[in-house]
Amino acid sequence: MALIELSGVERAFAAGEQTVQVLRGIDLCIEAGEMVAIIGQSGSGKSTLMNILGCLDRPSAGSYRFDGRDVHRLADLDLAELRRDHFGFIFQRYQLMAELDAVGNVEIPAIYRGAARRARRERAKALLTRLGLGERLGNKPGALSGGQQQRVSVARALINGGEVILADEPTGALDSASGAELMALLRELHAEGHTVILVTHDPQIAGAADRVIEISDGEITADTRKRPFTASARVETDHPAASGLGALADRLREATRMALKSMSAHKLRSFLTMLGIIIGITSVVSVVALGNGSQQQVLENIASIGTSTIDIRPGTGFGDRRANRVDTLVGGDADALAPLDFAASVSPEVSTSATVIHGGTSASAQVKGVSAGYFQLGAYKLTAGTAFTEADLDARAQVAVLDSDAAQTFFGSESPIGQRVMIGRVPLQVIGVVASSGASFGPQSIKVFTPYTTAMARITGSRTVDSISVQVADGYDMTLAETQITEVLTRRHGKVDFFLTNTDAIRETIQSTSKTLTWLISAIALISLFVGGIGVMNIMLVSVTERTREIGIRKAVGARRSDITAQFLIEAVLVCLIGGALGVALAYGLGAVLGVVAPSMRLVYSGATVAAAFGSATLIGVVFGYLPARSAAKLDPVVALARE
Repeated sequence: MALIELSGVERAFAAGEQTVQVLRGIDLCIEAGEMVAIIGQSGSGKSTLMNILGCLDRPSAGSYRFDGRDVHRLADLDLAELRRDHFGFIFQRYQLMAELDAVGNVEIPAIYRGAARRARRERAKALLTRLGLGERLGNKPGALSGGQQQRVSVARALINGGEVILADEPTGALDSASGAELMALLRELHAEGHTVILVTHDPQIAGAADRVIEISDGEITADTRKRPFTASARVETDHPAASGLGALADRLREATRMALKSMSAHKLRSFLTMLGIIIGITSVVSVVALGNGSQQQVLENIASIGTSTIDIRPGTGFGDRRANRVDTLVGGDADALAPLDFAASVSPEVSTSATVIHGGTSASAQVKGVSAGYFQLGAYKLTAGTAFTEADLDARAQVAVLDSDAAQTFFGSESPIGQRVMIGRVPLQVIGVVASSGASFGPQSIKVFTPYTTAMARITGSRTVDSISVQVADGYDMTLAETQITEVLTRRHGKVDFFLTNTDAIRETIQSTSKTLTWLISAIALISLFVGGIGVMNIMLVSVTERTREIGIRKAVGARRSDITAQFLIEAVLVCLIGGALGVALAYGLGAVLGVVAPSMRLVYSGATVAAAFGSATLIGVVFGYLPARSAAKLDPVVALARE
């Protein structure tokens, strides 16, 4: 049985509305170990025939069998295996990878075959040394002469065994001396048992073969055997290969290496591709960090005011215009709530603004009439003196507790304890100083605290209080506490002429609002990521067009569709991941700058957000890189090789 058998093979190409018939009824048999030359003028169909023989193209009609296998019925994966394991190509234009050195170019077919890394590199070096390039192993094609580049392509053809060597005008781009050396090398390989098929238009080159097949207008016109053929043992193509996972890892490593080389070769294009991803990731990470920081800051402020606190105010709500005229809350309401199980601390509050005078210093201050439990409820810390007591409340004592700002304003570094301040015509003796553990809502001012009974009787003259604050005991259900407060006060007042607010509700509202705003702005940032992804896809599609010849070379030496897909997909993912890393770094950099420029603004970065950002970048690379990768993988090797 012949190694190669063609029966009635035809090949036609569509040219507009017409069909061009290139091959017509080709019948051909080639034995293993033959050296055959296919000769014909330009346009005779010889190159098309070679492409079909090398499984780079398929016939339009007829049968092609290689070693008994019907090639026409083979899937793309099987064709790639056939090219990889049995064929070696020597092209007229060398078709080497400009980014790789001589060893790197030679070992590509072995990578796709799954050969172990060390074994294939040693074999590539041995082949190059045998071909006289032992001193040029690390040279890239640009640093090699034409003859040396062609020798590299010969070594590449032999790396997997090269049972059948297909040489398309192998001396066409060489000078006469280099051409003679190459032909001598091909004769040597034939003597070793390789099946050598030359395609040429030069009768002198064809004369080196044992058998010459002439082709004209797509038909074989002559088949001449110049020397008798003696069958020899077939060339060994079974070289040790890595395990399945090892081979896969090797191919992925090669794909990643080539992706990095491509990005390095087009730095500006790669950066512009990343720009949309960088902006999107920076926006997402920064917005979430700012939202988390703002939320955390507000919640800390709420906690500093007092946790689990319910405020009772007159009226039906904050929007009630009649609230100022509703005089229903009294100190007795606080006394009625204080003994209940949920009440850890209860304090009425009367508040007014007044001018406070001490010696020659006067300042506007907020005067707050409160009970003894207010300082615990409001999370104030006593820093000097004492707070007032229940006895002070009962006696309407003219005593005051200053906050630290008020103490600094009126007394500076002097101790205020025992001294007096005047509020209007009312003198108050300072018995203590407190410092707030945090912040409260609204504009800040200096504060003077006095018993609410004193404030009502001597300062405001009112019979009712402005509000009542209740600190709920730890572990007690806030909703149940609100229900009980409502029941007690409704029973006392005979109607609901008050409303309740609590810090937990405020906290939940702020958290909900903050999350909503964060999601909203993040969604806008995600649109930027989406636009960046489209940019990645467009650039990768352009990259496929620019690198069509590279794709053709890889497929010719045995790359599967999955190998080509992986290479372009990895490149897209790398672009997005590097863009994501730069985006995260930029977000942290902006946070550092903001911390210096606006210290009051806090950014809290989340590891989960950073991880999600990288996950998004990877997903964008996969989703938007798939179409270009698939487009590259589907290219026909013969079509890809024809493009420059």
